[in-house]
Amino acid sequence: MVYYGIRGNDMGSAATGFVKNNKKVTWKEFARMLAVLAVPIALQNLLATTASMVDTIMIGSEGEIAVAAVGVCAQIGSLLFSTYWGFVSCSLLFMSQYWGAKDPEGMNKAFGLAIICAGIFGIAFAVVTVAAPGWILGIYTDKVEIIALAKPYMRIVGWSYPLQVFAAIITALLKSTERVKVPLVCSIISLLLNFCINFVLIYGRFGAPKMGVAGAAIGTLVSGIVNIALLILYLAKSRHEIKFSARKAFDIDMGFVKSYASKAFPIVCNEILYGVGQMIINVVMGHQSDSAIAAMAAFRVCEGFVYAFFGGLANASSVAVGNEVGAGNLDRGLSYAKRAALVCPAITFTIVLITMLLHNPLFGLFGLGAEAMMYTKYMLIIYLFFGAVRTCCYIQNECFRAGGEAIVGTVMEISGLMLFSVPATWVAGMVLKLPFLAVFSFVYTDEVLRFVILTPYLLKGRWIKPMTGPGRAALDEFRGRMKRNKHRAR
Repeated sequence: MVYYGIRGNDMGSAATGFVKNNKKVTWKEFARMLAVLAVPIALQNLLATTASMVDTIMIGSEGEIAVAAVGVCAQIGSLLFSTYWGFVSCSLLFMSQYWGAKDPEGMNKAFGLAIICAGIFGIAFAVVTVAAPGWILGIYTDKVEIIALAKPYMRIVGWSYPLQVFAAIITALLKSTERVKVPLVCSIISLLLNFCINFVLIYGRFGAPKMGVAGAAIGTLVSGIVNIALLILYLAKSRHEIKFSARKAFDIDMGFVKSYASKAFPIVCNEILYGVGQMIINVVMGHQSDSAIAAMAAFRVCEGFVYAFFGGLANASSVAVGNEVGAGNLDRGLSYAKRAALVCPAITFTIVLITMLLHNPLFGLFGLGAEAMMYTKYMLIIYLFFGAVRTCCYIQNECFRAGGEAIVGTVMEISGLMLFSVPATWVAGMVLKLPFLAVFSFVYTDEVLRFVILTPYLLKGRWIKPMTGPGRAALDEFRGRMKRNKHRAR
């Protein structure tokens, strides 16, 4: 196991295990962090995306309408993700810093609050999607045929939403303590199970009924049950130095609740408002042609592959930054963030470029028609530039949160989305009725502005706001050093 700036056998403080280490992070150390943390997390994200892709590809034999139906359902799942991810991000913020300071009680409290808060959203989504799937689908698209195919899928998949939420928070706990292989193994098992159930129920193999879209939903639900069961079993049996304690996790401490809420509120608002903004954009896309909707569904799957890689790097970097800031190694936290913001966009650009070169064989798997295939080709060209910029903005915001700053990234992301991307996409698609590709080009219009503003803020290090004793003790010295460096640069 890797401890960034902390050595368990060289206890600088009996309470925290903190060891002062402010040497800048070398590229070798950064590469080691990628190998130990980012690669397993990226692989797990990739498997989660593959699960969505399995549904979409295996449904492709049923035609473009079926692909579009599953794609619309995935957009509803994305809205759920946005609502609970704020709590996951906040729990990562707290748990990674508490892990750096070796504070198991704080980690358990952060975990328990995240379970309670995010669980409410997961259950609410389950109730709505199971009880009234037609109503929520009608918000996203006006295509009657797509809604008819999607309704049985939503009624079944809705039951998996709380499981998805709880699995994400348990995974955040494991990531923050650098146990990244366990979620990866659980994801592999659940993905294989999902594939097998899909094969049997979508196509009606081995005497099972041919269920089509509903069969894919059953595969998703059963694999979700198995995934959460494996994660809970591991938590119960784990002998790790940071052990889960239900008594500590759900023992409400109002002082901690206030501290948690002060950080969680802007992050949760960020994710919810971002989800609402994306929902509005998806509504616009859902009113395009059937071929455009199917192309968007296929593109979202491929975009998910890109996210798997940069999301893995972002998660790993935020854990490394949080560990260092929590341990009081603030310069190293800043150094990790700088290197991540440089490497991540380059990786994204490379992945999108490879996807473009392999466009025909990759998108041919989705059963798309000629028009939809043409759309996906030009969507990738547009995304080649904006995806790299978007990645840099995303990872900067993740590092800000890990360092204790939850407001600046939120204000920039939501302002850009709601003042630029959403209005521009809505006007282009719903008012001016521009061609689909012209509408799509407005989706990422806010990213460049965010990049220009956030990058200098990252370099100045003002986002480093520790919540642990060692971190706060090192803050004044760090800020003084940053000021001196600024004056020398002049």
